[in-house]
Amino acid sequence: MTSEIKRYGVGARMSEGVSYNGIIWLAGQVGNPGDSVADQTRTCLAEVDRILAEAGTDKTRILSTQIWLADMADFAEMNAVWDAWVPQGNTPARATGEAKLATPDYRVEVIVTAALK
Repeated sequence: MTSEIKRYGVGARMSEGVSYNGIIWLAGQVGNPGDSVADQTRTCLAEVDRILAEAGTDKTRILSTQIWLADMADFAEMNAVWDAWVPQGNTPARATGEAKLATPDYRVEVIVTAALK
């Protein structure tokens, strides 16, 4: 474990992830505007997998997840994708809420905190 701050996917406004002291915080992941909630959720979770892999960890080490939906009516559709993706026996603490997202074309956003290996 290192106390060095490491940034992943550094951009002008934000990084895709930041790790420190054995923990990685991911920026909110969104899908492709205009896609269905299920497809946006799949894209979000694929991005989570990609960033965690870049940091040398994986979804079995997720500590907590926040999921924002533009409309709670999409809860079941999002959950169907989540349930197929989340590793049983290693499910994280999770909160889901409704929020106005960055653009009306985004219908889901996923934010993850995970332990590094």
